[in-house]
Amino acid sequence: MMRPLRFSITLLSGLLLLAALRGLAAPADYFEIRVVDEATGRGVPLVELETVNHLLFVTDSAGRVAFHEPGLMSRAVYFHVRSHGYEMSKDGFGYIGKALDVKPGGSATIKLKRVNLAERLYRITGEGIYRDTVLLGHTPPIAEPLLNAQVVGQDTVETAVYRGKIFWFWGDTMRARYPLGHYQTSGATSELPGHGGLDPAVGVNLTYFKDAEGFSKRMVPFKAEGPIWIDGLLTVADAAGRERLVAHYSRMKSLGERLEHGLVIYNDEREEFEKVAQFDLNDDWRCPRGHPVRVHEEGGDYFLFPAPFANVRVRATLEDLKTPASYEGFTCVAGSAKFSAKSAKPDLGADGRPRWSWKKGAEPVGAKEELALIGAGKLKASEARWQLSDPDSGKPVAIHASGVNWNAFRKQWILIGQQLFGGPSFGGEIWFAEADAPTGPWRNPHRIVTHQRYTFYNPAQHAFLDAAGGRFIFFEGTYTQEFSGNAVHTPRYDYNQIMYRLDLADPRLKARP
Repeated sequence: MMRPLRFSITLLSGLLLLAALRGLAAPADYFEIRVVDEATGRGVPLVELETVNHLLFVTDSAGRVAFHEPGLMSRAVYFHVRSHGYEMSKDGFGYIGKALDVKPGGSATIKLKRVNLAERLYRITGEGIYRDTVLLGHTPPIAEPLLNAQVVGQDTVETAVYRGKIFWFWGDTMRARYPLGHYQTSGATSELPGHGGLDPAVGVNLTYFKDAEGFSKRMVPFKAEGPIWIDGLLTVADAAGRERLVAHYSRMKSLGERLEHGLVIYNDEREEFEKVAQFDLNDDWRCPRGHPVRVHEEGGDYFLFPAPFANVRVRATLEDLKTPASYEGFTCVAGSAKFSAKSAKPDLGADGRPRWSWKKGAEPVGAKEELALIGAGKLKASEARWQLSDPDSGKPVAIHASGVNWNAFRKQWILIGQQLFGGPSFGGEIWFAEADAPTGPWRNPHRIVTHQRYTFYNPAQHAFLDAAGGRFIFFEGTYTQEFSGNAVHTPRYDYNQIMYRLDLADPRLKARP
């Protein structure tokens, strides 16, 4: 904790000096607005405060706004208040907000009720994570509270614990000096909690891999054209027994068109990934995908690949990962031909019920295929494994991306997944579900995060951050205006990663009848 303190004292001294030299506002000139969760007293990030004349302020990761508007100081100022998943009461005219007596050096607190089951903690990436905290002269909890490796935006995270550290990788990465950053995967490391790392409830100190200009470097620096994204990040022993960091890569022509894909392996000396295998472009399931989970099953250790459901697996060896023929699909269809709902015949057991099993060469049955089988009358809705529905409305919940992990506190497998359609936004709803096995069937769904006309996609649950025996779990996702239909980009937060925490002892997560 000493490094952030030293950094902040130095930074604050610099700000005070600049303020004196340039006539800028010093901490005592600002009016501090703090927005907190009324139940916990913790600051709430991503709360919008808008004046009557439409000046917009957004709380930083400590829930603070440093307010200094020359024409609005030393007077009462009304702020409209809004925040995804948090609320406060309307007044008699239907307005939601509060009038504050704004004075230099003064402060006020606004309390919000959290509606989301999950608690928004902080922004992980981008510029100005603790901007207002620094302007107000407070000590931020992270070492780089304003700008780290020149990164202002990052998309979709992949993480793994490798050789005693947490490795973080992202897709598209934005910089301040030009609208285009780089698109060949960026990366950073951090220390594990309890081993030099921060409490995950407080923050993450990222140490980026940087290029010669100090900007986040390309971690998959192929010379071929097109963005390069990675997923299916995992660690596995090589033939010599040495731990290796491996991922699936996709070189893209556009958002929906892939030019090539295969396997890359991390070179520790060069601090970048290198290609070790290229797969058939027309074979898109026999490869690592999503956020892998390692399990011990009959026959040894396997990697399961939830994308969004765990219906693909391979033995946990580097050689098998490189060999498409080693991958198995989870299916309830007899035979191993390419899936077709019209010709498919359910593999029935002696009890007449569909029998699910792992088969090499068999295309996996996912939620879409399962729904087609139900529509064709070949599977009963009660026999489904992947079909979730909103218990309040009864409407189906289509999961687009997810993370699946064993949870010691619930003693269940849990899923944190993004709803593709439905809810108040396109892709902004995050759901919880649980099962006795990583392959389902999934039950007890609860919406845990909601966004109003804003997207929150590709959630990643970080099981290595679990606290209190798994009672508290941590997950993040990409907060973006893309696909939402909203014309307004949230300053600083847009196209960045936001961390949430879920208390699995919350009575609202009790099993539904």
